[in-house]
Amino acid sequence: MADSAAARPTVLVTGAGGRTGNIVYNKLKERSEQFVARGLVRTEESKQKIGGADDVYIADIRDADHLAPAVQGADALIILTSAVPKMKPGFDPSKGGRPEFYYEDGMYPEQVDWIGQKNQIDAAKAAGVKHIVLVGSMGGTNPNHPLNSLGNGNILVWKRKAEQYLADSGVPYTIIRPGGLQDKDGGLRELIVGKDDELLQTDTKSIPRADVAEVCIQALQYEEAKFKAFDLASKPEGVGTPTKDFRALFSQITARF
Repeated sequence: MADSAAARPTVLVTGAGGRTGNIVYNKLKERSEQFVARGLVRTEESKQKIGGADDVYIADIRDADHLAPAVQGADALIILTSAVPKMKPGFDPSKGGRPEFYYEDGMYPEQVDWIGQKNQIDAAKAAGVKHIVLVGSMGGTNPNHPLNSLGNGNILVWKRKAEQYLADSGVPYTIIRPGGLQDKDGGLRELIVGKDDELLQTDTKSIPRADVAEVCIQALQYEEAKFKAFDLASKPEGVGTPTKDFRALFSQITARF
């Protein structure tokens, strides 16, 4: 009998220790009849936190040479790495004002969201990966977006640079730019796709992480999701009809970037 693994694509999700990446990794593991899951994390501590399985690789995405083993033999890559701003200690909300944020040395968006993602795209292309799903963020069309001022990191500028690099790479891609991420249950909302940050002018500009994770995995299964870029949000729970037909969702999208 033929090896059934031949029919199951191997999918590497990076940032598997992060909040959205971890949901993707767990969903892939739950669908073991459909996918062979791999995760990538930065530290042994992160690996243990998400279960410590043999399919979790440890690598620093800022070092291109570290990535080869994780992408070797992978059919698809889902990129969920991101720089994370930290709040400066000593903020007292009772005094008013706003907290200040910073990035740890060497962990600025330029290094993580640009160089780190470029390295992943290059490594995947060299390994013959056939589809790359990149999760970016809404807000990238506005250089003055408030997120860019956090820790002087220009995070959306560097994310967009990586998105453009992927779109120019020649590898089939899906670029997902979600709105505000919520820690709520997935599968209960009607999802909305848009372009050019138009959804930011509406009341529907947020989405549960679990729904973003589901869209990442569904994108691997439909030709209609390839060579597409889109903004992603959701209607409030109880409004509209929960999205089940992902082919139809992806078919609404025409933008390549």
